Parts: sequence; C-alpha cells; structure tokens
Amino acid sequence: MSAPLLELDGVCFRPGGRTLLDRIDFTWGDGSICALIGPNGAGKTLTLRIAHGLLQPDAGRVRFEGRTPPRDDTAFEGQALVFQHPSLFRGSVLDNLMLARHAAGLPEKTVRAHALTMLERVGLSALVRAPALKLSGGERQRLAIARAWLTGPRLLMLDEPTASLDPAARESIEALIREIAASGCRVLMTSHNLGQVARLADEVLFLNAGRLLERGRTGDFFRAPRTVEAQGFLQGELPWQPEAACDC
Repeated sequence: MSAPLLELDGVCFRPGGRTLLDRIDFTWGDGSICALIGPNGAGKTLTLRIAHGLLQPDAGRVRFEGRTPPRDDTAFEGQALVFQHPSLFRGSVLDNLMLARHAAGLPEKTVRAHALTMLERVGLSALVRAPALKLSGGERQRLAIARAWLTGPRLLMLDEPTASLDPAARESIEALIREIAASGCRVLMTSHNLGQVARLADEVLFLNAGRLLERGRTGDFFRAPRTVEAQGFLQGELPWQPEAACDC
C-alpha cells in the first residue's frame, strides 16, 4: 500500500521556548485542494514551511510520500511552495520561468518550449519579454505560480495566493488553482478569504493558537463548525451565507 501524500505526526515548533505549533496531527491522502484557515498567528504559514521541509519541528515528524525531510532545511523533492509575496528575478518573464527548469538539467531548447507552453496556460504569453519586476500584482502571482508548477510538483503549497489582489486578478488566480488541481497536482493553501475557501477547497483545516482544532469537508465545516473557536471565527470573519456560497 502506498504511503499518504503528506503526514504531520505530533508536530511542535517552539522557537526560544515559545510554542507556536502544538502537536499538529494531519494525514492527507484524498482530495485535490485543502485549505488551512484560522486567525492571524494561528500557525498556518509555519505549518506550510514545516511541511515543505524549510523548518525542522522541535518535536514530531513530517513525511511526504513516506519520506522524511532532508536534515539541512532543504525542501522536499516533489513539492513547490509559493509565498504570499513571491520573489521574482531580474530579467524577463520568460527568464524567470526558464530558471525554474534549468535545475533539472534539461536542454535549453526543451526548457524554452516548456516555459512558453506554461506562459500560454497561465495567460502571460503576451508578456514573454516584459520585465518581471514591472508586472502587476496579479501578473506577478500568476508568474510565481507558473514557475512553481513548471517544476512538476506533486504537491503545490500556496500561502495567501490572492492577498491584496483586485477581484479580476483573484478570479484569474482561482481559475489557475482549479486547473492545477485538475491536472493531478494536489494543492495545500492558506487563505483569509473564506469565500475563496468555499469555492476552491475540498477540505478545511482550522488552526487556532498553534493547534489544529477542526478538520472536515468544506461544506460541513461552514454549515456546522464543532468547536467554539471555529464558531467564533466564522461569526467574526464570514459576511456571507455559507449555504449560498458553497454547494460542496
């Protein structure tokens, strides 16, 4: 039997003796898109970084496809992580994509063909020669996601992928996330946009004060959160009716 895609077993993170993550247990094998939600400081971004292998937990363990992370804070092979404010390189849009494939040691011609195809898929083919640092916020985010997707991950992690974007840019990113999930790549994302979570996610993990308090199908969570903390979070953060926004 194959191992689950991602396992966090009793993960704790205590820098300087301060507990930021407290015994996180999570095994994920089904579903296409999973959303980490919770108030600021809940530990969502930390959970992504630890699951990616960029940080080592102080207790517990992380496994990806049955493998433990390297011991030098190197990310898992087969994963990609796009930060809330992604860093782009100087040079053109195409240059940024081609850098993502060079690490694989592919021939220049092959790398260029793959990059051009990816730009077409994410709607940036008209900006091939544009300076990457001159792009709009939505274009920068699409480029960063495209760069990560081009590496062929089996798990793509997105940290607040549409924060501070206008509605049109947000819709474009959400359509891209759906396409990535439909391609067979799993997506683990954080988001404060609960409408977005309802539209995209199959499953929700609710974190509060470094603890995983609830896990369930998205529609079930929004209709009937089980914990007082989750109920309070939704009452304070949810300006829409979940029945109308989510049919999952």
